[in-house]
Amino acid sequence: MKMSNRHGGEVNVAFENTEGDLSDSLSNGVKPKTASFGAKPTSNGQATGKAELEKGTAVERGHDRPTWGNSIEFLLSCISMSVGLGNIWRFPFTAFENGGGAFLIPYIIVLLVIGKPMYYLEMTMGQFSSNGAVKMWDVIPILRGIGVGQILATTCVVTYYASLIAITLHYMVSSFSSELPWARCQPGWENCVDSTLTAADRENITSNVTRMSSSEYYFLNVVVKEKEDLTDGIGYPSWVLAIYLFIAWVVIFLIIVRGVRSSGKASYFLALFPYLVLFILLVRACTLEGSIDGIIYFFKPQWGELLNPKIWFEAAVQAFFSLSIGCGSIIMFSSYNQFTHDISRDCFIVTLMDTFTSILAGTTIFAILGNLAHNLGVKDIKDVVKKGTGLAFISYPDAIAKFDWMPQLFSVLFFFMLFVLGVGSAVALQSAINTVIWDQMNHVKYWKVAGSVSTAGFLIGLFYITPGGQWILDLVDHFGGTFLIFALVILEIGAIFWIYGIENLTIDLQFMIRKTVSFYWRFTWVLLTPLLMLVIFIYYLVLLENPKHGKGEYPFVILFCGWMIFAVGVFFVPAFAALRIYRSRKLGFLAALKKSFHPNKMWGPKSPKIKTEWLRFKDEIIKHRHQETYEQNHSMWRKVLNIFLGKYQKNFVSNYS
Repeated sequence: MKMSNRHGGEVNVAFENTEGDLSDSLSNGVKPKTASFGAKPTSNGQATGKAELEKGTAVERGHDRPTWGNSIEFLLSCISMSVGLGNIWRFPFTAFENGGGAFLIPYIIVLLVIGKPMYYLEMTMGQFSSNGAVKMWDVIPILRGIGVGQILATTCVVTYYASLIAITLHYMVSSFSSELPWARCQPGWENCVDSTLTAADRENITSNVTRMSSSEYYFLNVVVKEKEDLTDGIGYPSWVLAIYLFIAWVVIFLIIVRGVRSSGKASYFLALFPYLVLFILLVRACTLEGSIDGIIYFFKPQWGELLNPKIWFEAAVQAFFSLSIGCGSIIMFSSYNQFTHDISRDCFIVTLMDTFTSILAGTTIFAILGNLAHNLGVKDIKDVVKKGTGLAFISYPDAIAKFDWMPQLFSVLFFFMLFVLGVGSAVALQSAINTVIWDQMNHVKYWKVAGSVSTAGFLIGLFYITPGGQWILDLVDHFGGTFLIFALVILEIGAIFWIYGIENLTIDLQFMIRKTVSFYWRFTWVLLTPLLMLVIFIYYLVLLENPKHGKGEYPFVILFCGWMIFAVGVFFVPAFAALRIYRSRKLGFLAALKKSFHPNKMWGPKSPKIKTEWLRFKDEIIKHRHQETYEQNHSMWRKVLNIFLGKYQKNFVSNYS
């Protein structure tokens, strides 16, 4: 049949029934004329099989879906996505609160057994299918609701991310004043003490009233105008923050307006500039009095915490938050790759850079906090550390206000770095949503999709810049940005490796990047990663409590809305499963159910030429496995073990090398 591509042309597809079972094609033994995986090298030393695939990717697939300008753009885009605000304010505080330097041990372990395998898996699914987070589920059509639920979670995250970018812009612009506006108390600021005061200055202030630093007062009462409770609603949006929110969304839209063609070019700046600022801040921070105490406090291990299950749960949550696992962004970015791109290298680099950045940021931040504690005469640095947004918009500004040399410069640099980091992550999250919509609406121009979604994001973001906005942000992050994502990722990895199967996926991956899949990936994907994630999630459920904002409790109605975010995201899974079965109702319930668990004929490489070659490659490996098990009389358990270890695939390749 013929299908219209995104530019109005037509692409010949060698399948008549797109809803059919892919196994039908395998059983028919499709035999193309192109070279196979194990093709003999030509005279110039290049394997004809790979050359044909690259040619097919560039010509046939390029007309249907844009690709990155080069592999560096993809790598830098992944780095700018993964290295974000979470590395600056979430990781340092989480590490500090969960054993200091000892936290690095479970974090690195979790990164190796959960973060890295999940990152590689989502890269694989995106690049192989050239689809976003929803259409990727052509691999198991009945579970398409997992992708829809993940996009809901992504929407939750990107909308509150943009509101944080707006606050960052507010601080950056305010830093250009002759004196930092949060450095001193202004007339009318009750029970306030200047952030510029040192410990000796504060000792001269005698009062029984609890006083608030000017930086904290500025954030809570001037910038966000935070409410003490939500009994009378969340209030109206701040018009100042609304302007900055609008600017933030305009910047995001301009970067993604042409898809990867524009965002890829921006990635050079978005990924590299924050490191320049971080190193400048680190050098400056290390020259401050008391900085070494802060660094020691950050790295000093509390070994007893390693036996606390909470520290492992927090490590897993941090890895998910930092790497953007389960948000659809990794799948989306990978879907614009050339089909044969080596994603294993990129996975290693991105996860390594993410960990390095977290440690670098933690060192820089705690050096600054060490100086803050020194100036205040505080022995325990815990007393000057605040969680989340408080760390970024209270503790840091408070410390910068005490700089005796050009505090405005370092304030501008710091908040501009936060702005760039936030935009880099928001671009990835927003592009994931755009791609899902664009995959369903091929006839619509991409910039129209980007504009419409950005407008919706701005309108939703207005909730976060109200006096009750920080309450709503914490609630949405808890239910939509953490709880929902974690639950859906468990379903994702379980479905792919226990329904589609480790053999199918590793054949696909081997065909795509021309490398055999190592034992490390097989063991983590099938057993270790899903098991650990399930244990962590059960632990989370056992200790689950209703979230609080600081010490304040949410009204029942607001809390109910939070639970509804989670419930709707999970409900998409059975809802879309029922819809899939309903569409195949003519087959009968059992037949429709069975069919829905098998890949449809839209699953696979986009290029018809590459897809035909893939079907042949897969068919030959399966036939080889049947032949080897028959000739050597393998038992069922021996067969399962060999499939898990990939021995049949290795033997097949060696026979064709």
